[in-house]
Parts: sequence; C-alpha cells; structure tokens
Amino acid sequence: MNPTTVTDDAPFPEASASGTTDPETIDLADPATFADRNLDAFWRTLRDTSPVHWNRPTSQRRGFWVLSRHEDVMAVHRDDENFTSERGNVLVTLLEGGDAGAGKMLAVTDGTRHEQLRKILLRALGPRVLKPVAEAVRANTRQLVRETVERGDCDFALEVASRIPMNTIANLLGVPESDRDFLLTLNKTALSTDDDDVDEEESAMARNEILLYFQDLVEERRKAPGEDLVSTLAHSTVDGVPLTDEDVVLNCYSLIIGGDETSRLSMIDGVHSLAAHPDQWQRLKNGEVAIDTAVDEVLRWASPSMHFGRTAVRDTEINGVAIRRNDIVTLWHYSANRDERVFDRPEMFDLGRTSNKQISFGYGPHYCVGAYLAKVEISELLMALRDFTTGIERIGHAPRLRSNLLNGFSSLPVRFFPDRAGLAHDDETSGGTR
Repeated sequence: MNPTTVTDDAPFPEASASGTTDPETIDLADPATFADRNLDAFWRTLRDTSPVHWNRPTSQRRGFWVLSRHEDVMAVHRDDENFTSERGNVLVTLLEGGDAGAGKMLAVTDGTRHEQLRKILLRALGPRVLKPVAEAVRANTRQLVRETVERGDCDFALEVASRIPMNTIANLLGVPESDRDFLLTLNKTALSTDDDDVDEEESAMARNEILLYFQDLVEERRKAPGEDLVSTLAHSTVDGVPLTDEDVVLNCYSLIIGGDETSRLSMIDGVHSLAAHPDQWQRLKNGEVAIDTAVDEVLRWASPSMHFGRTAVRDTEINGVAIRRNDIVTLWHYSANRDERVFDRPEMFDLGRTSNKQISFGYGPHYCVGAYLAKVEISELLMALRDFTTGIERIGHAPRLRSNLLNGFSSLPVRFFPDRAGLAHDDETSGGTR
C-alpha cells in the first residue's frame, strides 16, 4: 500500500498479534502486539518503505498515522502550529477522543498557558534547585544497591528499580513514605497491564485513584503548606490567577506517572542489557566510557515510552504525505531511536556511543521537564553498580509489559557478584557510618 494515497477506512484484521511483521497486519493500538515479541524487523520495514504509515481502523477504534523515522518524529515534536497535544498525547486518550486534563496538565496543554505552567515546574525541577535532591538520590541509590549486592540474588525490577524513582518524586511531592508502595502499584496498573487479567477498566480506575489521592494531598497543602512541589503548585498563579485544585492535581498526576515510569523502566532495561552484553559491562566497570554517555545509550536502547501522539489542527503534510485536519499522528520514539539514518549501527548496545541523538524524553516545547532528574537517577544507579559489583547475571524469565505505550520488563531476576574492594572502599569513604 502506498501511504501517500490512503483514503479508505478498510478495517484492520482483528487477529493483529500474529507472528508476521507485515505492516498491513500489525496493529499498534493493540497491547498484545508488543508482548514477548521483537518488532525490530517491522520498524525497519516501516522506516525503509513506509515512514508515514497508516494504521488502519478496527470496528472498535479509528485509524491513525505512524511516524517511524527520527527526522519526521522530531519535526512534529517541534511543530506546535499544525499539531496539538490538547486532544491527547498517547494512544489511549487520542483514541478515546481527548484527555480530561487538556488545558490544565502540562503534557496536554499548548500555547501561552503551557509556557507559563512549564516555567513554574522548571523552577522546581532545574539542576540548581535539585542539587540537594540529587545528593539524596545518590545516597539512597548507593545504599539500596549495596544492600542488594551483598544479598546476591534479587528481582531487580521489584526490589531496586521500583524504589529509586518513586522515592525521589515522592520526596519532591511530599508523599508520605507509607503511601509509596500504594502509588507504585497504581502507577503500574494505570499505564500498563502485565497480564491479560488486568483490563482497561482497571487501568482507568487506577488513574482515578491517583487523582483522588492527590486531591486529598492538595487540600492538606492549601491549609498547611510545606516546602514540597505540591505546596509550590498549590500557591502558584498563571496571569495572576491561582491554579485550581484540578490544575494542581492533574500536574501531580503527570509528575508521579512520568517521574516513575521513565526512570524505572530505563533502569530495568539497563541492567537487563548489561547482563546480556558482558563486553559493555566491562567497559563500564573499567571506566572506559563516560557515565553521561552510558546514560544516553541506556535511554536510547530502552526507549521506555514507545510513542507520543498529536492531532492535526489543519490539513498539512509530513514527508510528502497528506495529513488531514483531525487526523491522529503517533510519534514512535522506539523506532526513531533505532533509525539507521541517524545512528551508526543502531542495533548495537554501545555505551560509548557519541553523537547520541536519542529522543526518549521527547523534543521541542514538550521536552520532559523531569529529564535532568531522570538522568541523575540512572547515572547514580550505573555508578553504584560499577563500584559495588563485578558482574551481573540474569537468573530467571524477564516478562515484558503488555502495553502499547511502555516498553520494558515487569520482572528481572538477577544475581549480582559483589566487588569486595569496592564495598570496603565505600565503607572507608563513608566514615564507618554504615
């Protein structure tokens, strides 16, 4: 099919999760498409033959455009004149016809209000302000990794990766320690389902519970403000008008979801990849690659949020393909981060990769406000592993998430081999306080 001439609404085959990689038989809206299967050949085919591809409708949902090349994804991320986020920015909301947070939540707000909300959040999430937070991330991460390494075997996804970003963003938001496991469970259900027993209704309920939780927290902070981000938002104004409870709640929701999922899934994938590529582990262990460079490659390789989406506000075109007003356009970071036109040997996990134009945090006006903090978390994890272990071995099955948005593993059983010299040196430099 020539994507430049798609005008029909021929339905998508219902059996979309078969073993084929034919673009005409793959349904990217179906979470089952991504479970326990490698779609790299499919994405290569799209990039080479149909970079602006039409994912056909089914009897339950409308069709949408799929962008697979880095250049096209970047172009739409930049273009906030022809494309809007205010009708949803991921498939689950785009296909439902919109997002309830439009015009209130940063991720689905455009124009002047977006700029003003972004400034408020960046004042609280910038590198200078977050310096003490980064120091706490370092201390907490090293302590957690040290305890895990000394224990030997663990489920890294559940016992380590789930605790680092959640603790960090929860500290920023002032979430009590006793509530964090509860929120983590809700997060996982809200955006992905790890098995067929969890359906969209349960995911919707989890999202609603997160909103209700923050509604209670906002009410508390309005009465008794603290130094946390919820208090900052609750007492901020846009054009002299205070943010409403709904404004604050929706942005807290966005921060807790985004702040947990991206870092957590990147950490899990990073450890999975280091175990699978011992040569790259040795480069990290021996100090042959810069930590910042390694972090960018972990993010490129993991691509934890596989896509974002926009809606065309007027007739336009992408790479010569006509896009009609109100068409949904999805931007697939997973594919863009493996585009041979941008990355040398993109199929290789290379911690020393330079000129790494990974776009796991998006690009343009909606570039992730939490990118700095996420990179701090991943870099501290890599340094702790480098210092405290001599090797990593996967010791059990690592099931993939069942999601059309999130890419990664729900469980990762591993064995860490302790570096006794590194652990002893940490004892010495910590002043014997352990």
